[in-house]
Amino acid sequence: MKAVVIRRYGGAEVLQYEDVEQPKIEPTQLLIKVRASSVNPIDWKIRQGMLSLITGSKFPKILGFDVAGEVVEVGSGVTRFKPGDGIYGSTSFPGGGYAEFAAIPENLAALKPTNLNYEEAAAVPLAALTALQALRDQGNIQRGQNVLINGAAGGVGIFAVQIAKALGAQVTGVSSTKNLDLVKSLGADRVIDYTQQDFAEDTAQYDIIFDAVGKRSLSQTKRVLKPNGIYITTLPSPEVLLESVLTAFLPGQKAKFLFEKPNTKDLLFLKELIEAGKIRVVIDRTYPLQELAAAHAYSETGRAVGKIAIAVSS
Repeated sequence: MKAVVIRRYGGAEVLQYEDVEQPKIEPTQLLIKVRASSVNPIDWKIRQGMLSLITGSKFPKILGFDVAGEVVEVGSGVTRFKPGDGIYGSTSFPGGGYAEFAAIPENLAALKPTNLNYEEAAAVPLAALTALQALRDQGNIQRGQNVLINGAAGGVGIFAVQIAKALGAQVTGVSSTKNLDLVKSLGADRVIDYTQQDFAEDTAQYDIIFDAVGKRSLSQTKRVLKPNGIYITTLPSPEVLLESVLTAFLPGQKAKFLFEKPNTKDLLFLKELIEAGKIRVVIDRTYPLQELAAAHAYSETGRAVGKIAIAVSS
C-alpha cells in the first residue's frame, strides 16, 4: 500500500510517500480502507521530534490520528462493525492514518455521520473530541454559562464554539478580523477581534475560558474569569502545569489542561450533533496524500481556518 512515512525527525521534507506493508489487525481491531485523514498540530509536533521522549527512536513511523473510511476486515473479537461499514475515528498513538489502509481499535471508531463525506468526517475526531472533552469534562459546562473560546476559527475552536452553543452556553469567540463572520456563523453570540482588543482586558466575565490555541494562562486571564471560573488549555506550558497543581487544592479559579481521549461513546455523541445540524465542519484546504508535506507546512503557519483535510483514496 501507499503511505507517507518518516524515517527520522525533522521538517516537512522528512515526509516520504512510498510503498509499505499493509497492517495486520489484532482481534479487537478493524482494517480500514482510508478515504481521508486530516492534519492536527500534534502530527507535525511528533514529526519535528517535540514528543520524542514519548514516541521514541524506532522508525519508520506513519503519522496521522484522524481517519474516515470503509471497514474491509474485522478482528475476531469485534462485535460492533462489519465489512462495508463507513466509519470515522482515531488511530492509536502515534498515528497510522496517513496511509491507504489503517488498523483501528474498535473502541476508537464509530459509524460516520451520514451527512458528511469522508473528508469532512476525517476532520472531526481529534479536534472535536478535544473541544468536547475540554468543555464538558474539564469545564463542566452548564446551560446559560458565559464561555470564551480563544482561537475560535482554528481546528479545535470551530468545534468548541458549536459544542458550547449546543450545550446551552453563551459564547464569545476570539479570532482575527477576517474570521469574525465565520465565528458568528458558527453560533457565537459575541466576537472579539484580537488584533483590536485583548480579551483579557474585556469588561465581561466568563465561567469558562477555553484557550484552544494555548496562548495564555490563568494568571493572564484571571481578571475576566469569574471567582469560581475555569481556565482550560490544550497546551500545558510549565506555567499552566504549575497553576493547575496549585489551584487543584485551593478554592476559587482553576487552571486545567486536556489530553484528548478518543472513544466510541464521544464519537457517537458528536455524530448525533452533526446529524442534527448543530455542528458543521469547516475545511480550509484539502491536499492529496502525496502532498502531505505541503499540508504540514501550511498547518505550521498557524493561518489555517478550520481543518486541513487529506484525501487518501477515492
